[in-house]
Amino acid sequence: MLRWLKHNHQALTGLGAMLVGVAALFIAWDQSRVMRAQQHGAVVPVLQVDGFIQSSSTRRDLGLRVVNNGVGPAMIQTMTLIRDAQDATDFDPLLRHMPDTVDRSWSSVNGRTLAPGGEVEPAVFTWARGELNDGELDALLDEWAFWTVEVCYCSVFDRCWTTTSDNEMRQPVRRCPLVDHDVFERFGNSERGSTPIPEAGE
Repeated sequence: MLRWLKHNHQALTGLGAMLVGVAALFIAWDQSRVMRAQQHGAVVPVLQVDGFIQSSSTRRDLGLRVVNNGVGPAMIQTMTLIRDAQDATDFDPLLRHMPDTVDRSWSSVNGRTLAPGGEVEPAVFTWARGELNDGELDALLDEWAFWTVEVCYCSVFDRCWTTTSDNEMRQPVRRCPLVDHDVFERFGNSERGSTPIPEAGE
């Protein structure tokens, strides 16, 4: 064995160099992996979706609010409106419980980037406080309990999650589904009705 080692020291040197190279490669890979994890962790968005009802001495507001409580921008891909476990395309069942004079405001969310600490209210309904009696208000709140919203959003590194307004834990997904419409934009268009938008200069 000693004789073999004496006559093959060049092979041993080469083997040692190869082991050092493999070790260096592993260390570089591990450091790169840790760095990527740190980069992802530094820009993770966390969306919270809540339904709300607010009352003052003169009015009531009912709506949806989306807040980014994370440390990175949230790129909202899709927002799905759900009633009683079924996708909904409008708020008609909810509007039936509201007074005819209800004011509606909306904000498109699909494709929106929400900065850390930022928030958006996709839909808000407002009416004078005395326009619904207690029984009518209870019926409205019972109907409101059937509604949820699911949001799919991504980080700047294309890591994506879904979360819902019923406070379920966010779930990682490979990608967000593509949709051909924004239900809240459709809601806003229905509010405008058929009134034409004037051209510039008119």
